[in-house]
Amino acid sequence: MLRSRRSRTIVAATAVLISLTAAGCSKNANGSSSAADSNSAGSSAAPVALAGSVTFNQTNLAKLDAALKSALSGKDLSKVDIAMVVNVAADYWKAGQVGFLKGCSDLGVAKSKCTYFAPPGGKLTEQNSELETLRSQGVTGYSISAIDPTSAAGTIHTDVHKGIGVLAIDSPLPGTDAASLYLGTPNYTAGFQAGTAMKQVLGGKGKVAILVGSLTASNATQRIAGFEAALKGTKITVAQKVNDNLQASTATSDAETILANNPDVNGLYGVYSYDGPALAQAVTSAGKTASVHIVSDDSDAQTLKFIKSGVISGTVVQMPYQQGYTGAYILAAEKVLGKDRTMAIVKPYLEKDGSTLSSGVGLVTKSDLSAYQSLESQLGIG
Repeated sequence: MLRSRRSRTIVAATAVLISLTAAGCSKNANGSSSAADSNSAGSSAAPVALAGSVTFNQTNLAKLDAALKSALSGKDLSKVDIAMVVNVAADYWKAGQVGFLKGCSDLGVAKSKCTYFAPPGGKLTEQNSELETLRSQGVTGYSISAIDPTSAAGTIHTDVHKGIGVLAIDSPLPGTDAASLYLGTPNYTAGFQAGTAMKQVLGGKGKVAILVGSLTASNATQRIAGFEAALKGTKITVAQKVNDNLQASTATSDAETILANNPDVNGLYGVYSYDGPALAQAVTSAGKTASVHIVSDDSDAQTLKFIKSGVISGTVVQMPYQQGYTGAYILAAEKVLGKDRTMAIVKPYLEKDGSTLSSGVGLVTKSDLSAYQSLESQLGIG
């Protein structure tokens, strides 16, 4: 029954995606898509209205979920005790929570054995404390968006060698014992998509500031690298990169300061989910909604409202729902089947790097907002 219901969802979702991409988006050499990317590198043409392109990986992930569930069929899942630990309590992660709990439910794992945790203040101490609690309660595996991958390396090493499964989500964990598998957005591609969008709305010239919750987390550094790569050859320069330390209020005040001190800044890129609304508030307060263009990441509810009003030009969207849903399947499989057998099932669905299990990436703009919200509704996100 799971497979038939999920297949119907995928068919409906795919129809939505086709409607979003029908405008003729094309892929560049970096694998990111852009609709109407007619401006060549270095172009200084007039700004253009963005058209969205959403290309998630739902079909492949549904096949993987089915393969994992088939392998788990008839097995004892009573000892599965898993968790999803994210990096901040933001609206972005609510979709991940919905997906995680739905994955547990579809597998038949008790809700009491599926813990979701988002640090209220986005602090490393909060995340570490939760990991200690989970360990003491006998967790068998957890997915994690690490606030500080370097600091997490020792903890992950200890947990993996104790037989606890650790799955990197949202941001890879290079140099750790959890580096072999990452479930999330190919972050360089997401950044390239954002840079391509910024290039379009600025007409290939201008000055941009980047605001982000961390300048060291892998997802942030990779997105920024992709963003800057997309701008190469244009007349757009990056004036500043500012760390807001996972605080929306700080992002707003930083943006206000940037706009006040740099009247020639005409573009803002918000890398983390709360950054879009924070920057939109700053631009609105400064009375510069017509002259300063915002490109953001993620589909925070406030971000979508600012997309609708036109204050945010476009937002690069991920699929945290799948990070939660498929993450639950992988963690359960690692406990019951073992890591080697689980990885053998996962391997055919990985990207060319051999470690990334893509949850997809796309771009939502005002013109296709309603279609994107319909897709969210089909997945039970609202």
